[in-house]
Amino acid sequence: MALNLNPNFYEIGKRYFRSFSPGDDFYEALIETHNDLTEEQSALVNAKLILLLSNHIGDITVLREAMQLARQGI
Repeated sequence: MALNLNPNFYEIGKRYFRSFSPGDDFYEALIETHNDLTEEQSALVNAKLILLLSNHIGDITVLREAMQLARQGI
């Protein structure tokens, strides 16, 4: 499996009228997840989220590619 860099957000059973709307829904949910948290709590939530989603993806090659891309320019 190759790392998908194209917009790929969707919600099963939901129709979207604009192609960016699913990404907006995700961003809104992510921001809501961090509301009212301290900086340390927010960092812990991010770490836990990364581990949960990495486990869901499961493909080490894809995860390595994602980590390399995430580090670029930092």
